[in-house]
Amino acid sequence: MKIAVFFPGIGYHCDKPLLYYSRKLAQECGYEKIVSLSYSYDGKNIRGNEQKMQEAFDSLYEQAGNSLAAIDFTQYSEILFVSKSIGTIIASAYAEKHNVKCHQVLYTPLEQTYRFRHAEAIAFIGTSDPWSDISEVKSLSESQSIPIHIYENANHSLETTDTLKNLYILQDIMKKTTEFIQTGTFL
Repeated sequence: MKIAVFFPGIGYHCDKPLLYYSRKLAQECGYEKIVSLSYSYDGKNIRGNEQKMQEAFDSLYEQAGNSLAAIDFTQYSEILFVSKSIGTIIASAYAEKHNVKCHQVLYTPLEQTYRFRHAEAIAFIGTSDPWSDISEVKSLSESQSIPIHIYENANHSLETTDTLKNLYILQDIMKKTTEFIQTGTFL
């Protein structure tokens, strides 16, 4: 049996385009168990503030951990973590702490995501993402041999001001996500 777990960002829940369509793709690729996490954080002005970012991480990580506590990941033949923004840090930390052997799709990862090792992952980011130092994220991805796809002028939602271009970007991301899910060598 296969399980896919979706880790949203703050304000980017599992029904927004990246996580909604990747969830549909995971189902099409045979993931019978789908877990869409939901957590919340009311703190403000966390971007660029290391202390507030740590507080947000601690709160969201605890909520995710509580939601995942009843899942025995050892019963699954394939495990996929799909995450967005701060969710990429939470998914990566959870996988490492609980020794979950999984593949990871990292949508708009933050630098802190790379404090954790990734056995099999793929990443996506835009050049106009205000939450990340793009060159640093690219370098960190490459140092862990994580393929990273960078979209020109795309923001933290991997969108631009051009709706038709956004649909093209979304389609390209979903195509690459599907290829990763279908061709990954599972641990």
